[in-house]
Amino acid sequence: MNNSGSSPASNSIAISVVVPVRNEADSILQLIEALLEQTLPPDENVITDGGSVDGTREIINQIIQRGAPVELILDENSMPGRSRNLAVTNAKNDWIAFIDAGIKPVPDWLAALAEKVNRDSSVDVVYGTYDPIIDSFFKECAAIVYVSPVTMTDEGPVRPYSIASALMRRSVCEAVGGFPENLRSAEDLLFMNQVTRAGFHIVRAPKAVVHWHIKPGFGGTFRRFVTYSRNNIRAGLFGDWQRRIFIYYLFIAASALTSMILGPKSLIIPFLLWLLLLLARGVTALRRNRQSYPASLARNLIRMVLIVPISAVLDAASFVGSISWLLRDKLGLIGGAHESRG
Repeated sequence: MNNSGSSPASNSIAISVVVPVRNEADSILQLIEALLEQTLPPDENVITDGGSVDGTREIINQIIQRGAPVELILDENSMPGRSRNLAVTNAKNDWIAFIDAGIKPVPDWLAALAEKVNRDSSVDVVYGTYDPIIDSFFKECAAIVYVSPVTMTDEGPVRPYSIASALMRRSVCEAVGGFPENLRSAEDLLFMNQVTRAGFHIVRAPKAVVHWHIKPGFGGTFRRFVTYSRNNIRAGLFGDWQRRIFIYYLFIAASALTSMILGPKSLIIPFLLWLLLLLARGVTALRRNRQSYPASLARNLIRMVLIVPISAVLDAASFVGSISWLLRDKLGLIGGAHESRG
């Protein structure tokens, strides 16, 4: 059922929506229903399952049996990049919209993306934006720590480019060679960087919003960022994240060595430096996000109680992920370089 807003009749392009999934039984039905209920319904939804064992495939097949415009491609143990590449290859249309599992688009998400192309036929790529789902105080603080803040445009706020809310010509994907297929994460960053460097006509659609879930606790956050850290280095992006963290902690380690020479009582100095570092980063994060998450001074002080340990968890995850890369990918001492999704 169509909601108010852009109508299919106002659209001049046929669009295939591409979704990579694996073990998304808890979220895939919500996503597909949101796609089918778009004010501008996709001409087809192409889903690549990279080896689900939790009932995801069965749920998708049930939807297909109802006659929904959904195609399911089956693969085994594939990463998100390969899943997207397979879906693009099998898509019937020249315009490809990308979204991820575990995400819910607003009803006019696809219409907002397509409107940019209908308005200007020279556009090659349209990026929407994303917002985290904030349904707990922990998630609010986590979003402040590691979700990129919004930038204001004439049409509304946007966050940095995300493949989870994007529309582009098939020829763009082909021109940059598709997505890297051997990474659990960061493959989208490499792909989007290639698209940008290739000089395609890129525009933003601030109204094309998707909502996604933040991990609700310290354990899930740590595990997710260990994976991000390892694959960030595998993608050659160490300088974009871990390098700064390593420099900070090298300075703290140097102060600890100096303190050991001065005596045991001086060991409080590196601890205070570490705490000061986390506090300073927390204040910076609050300042960057004051438009997205406005609050009183009292609430910001309460937020710091969680922001500081969340930041410490991310730092620990960056080190563990980096060590994992060293042992598994660089030296080959633990397991193999391949990492399954899930």
